[in-house]
Amino acid sequence: MPRIPADEVLVAGVWRRGRGAAFRAVNPADGSLLTELHAATAEDVDEAARAAAEAAADPAWRDLLPHLRARLLHRIADLVENHADELAALQTADTGKSLTETRALAASAAGTFRYTAAALETMEDSLTPSRGPYVTLSVHEPIGVVGAINPWNSPIASDAQKAAPALAGGNAVLLKPAEWTSLVSLAFGRLVHQALTEAGLPTALFSVLTGSGRVVGDAIVKHPLVGRIGFTGGTTTGRAIARHAADKLIPASLELGGKSPTIVREDADLEQALAGVMFGIFSSSGQSCIAGSRLFVHRSRYDAFLGELVERVRKLRVGPGTDPDTQVAPLVHHKHRDAVAAYVDLARSEGGRVLCGGAAPGGAAYEDGAYYLPTVIDGLPNSARTCQEEIFGPVLVALPYEDEDDLIAQANASDYGLACGIWTRDARAAWRLARRIEAGTVWINTYKQFSISTPFGGMKDSGLGTEKGRDLIRAYQRQKSVYWGTDATPLPWAT
Repeated sequence: MPRIPADEVLVAGVWRRGRGAAFRAVNPADGSLLTELHAATAEDVDEAARAAAEAAADPAWRDLLPHLRARLLHRIADLVENHADELAALQTADTGKSLTETRALAASAAGTFRYTAAALETMEDSLTPSRGPYVTLSVHEPIGVVGAINPWNSPIASDAQKAAPALAGGNAVLLKPAEWTSLVSLAFGRLVHQALTEAGLPTALFSVLTGSGRVVGDAIVKHPLVGRIGFTGGTTTGRAIARHAADKLIPASLELGGKSPTIVREDADLEQALAGVMFGIFSSSGQSCIAGSRLFVHRSRYDAFLGELVERVRKLRVGPGTDPDTQVAPLVHHKHRDAVAAYVDLARSEGGRVLCGGAAPGGAAYEDGAYYLPTVIDGLPNSARTCQEEIFGPVLVALPYEDEDDLIAQANASDYGLACGIWTRDARAAWRLARRIEAGTVWINTYKQFSISTPFGGMKDSGLGTEKGRDLIRAYQRQKSVYWGTDATPLPWAT
């Protein structure tokens, strides 16, 4: 068992117990208690925000040159790498994910800090073309205090994707992890705190505030000193955050839900498509915003492809994340497992056929965990709720299509527009589909591959703004224009 963080919140540079109610961190593999934490309160958020504003204005941080801020980011990356095994084990215990995945997430977090440090070292402000007797400059400055609110499915990677560019931009960060999976974010916060201490910088630049979204998240979003919000989570919450941000006239980036289509054309490589479709939906136990949860197969190959797919899905190995043979780990929480099961029951009531899965696995090894079998459903129209609403679990709905226009109409008939997968040997068809599909990310003959250097965002109800990419730091800064007069002639009206 990994070491469980004893401290429960990081407020104003100080580790201490939160002032709020106690809540439990539970291992979803067996239902055992990992630890009990105390949530932060609105008063804790206020204390953290005020201290963060002072820290952001401290000359030691405000005037720190970019290459020295980059050095801090590299040090955080070093610490994450040095503690990668501990972070991975802690995240597996808290989320149920496989160790293979949580090790990759820890490596991703370190890579995000390294990439952001490199971007910071090479970013430039600009001299804009003058149109008069003056020099014009465009410069970028910190926002001040920013809020980072993250979900439970990939905590440390999500933490890094917001914290790295925010710190690189010269800001202070209030990080709010999901209540179900706070432990790895607390461990990550300890590493950031250590790096700030070693550098002689204000430790109040980074706070970790655990607790519910309705209390802690709401207090962060509404706090008058918070000048930007980065949120990853559900669309309903995202809309509420967008309304608050609009009222405050502050920027917000929102990475929200998805119901992503994965498309198998009649000319697809069968083996490649089968493996890709399964990985796209059943890795992470389907708990991914970009999961390929709607499968569209050309009518001519539908029955054969679906038959082979179901046979292979039945053989996927379900088990705890600590077992190296596990392919489908438990869901994050028993309540979430029950919500996924309710969607499968809904599919049955809508007339869907459950071809495999559709239940929790039986046996003593599974009875205390939050497990659910990988599930394939067909026989539903694309308009069915099960085909339209995000389930966030190992549930795939399969639908046939007749031709490209029918495919595009069905694939785009969704409130979401986050991701899409295309399996085909036809390069021209792949390009045509990639451009016609309404999605922020399209994979062709691959799925769920990510690069910190490539922007990520969604269309429609899947979000607003982007994360990652070469300009990731600029999203956490304000642009300012400066005019420097060069003409000795007085301006009109000069006395």
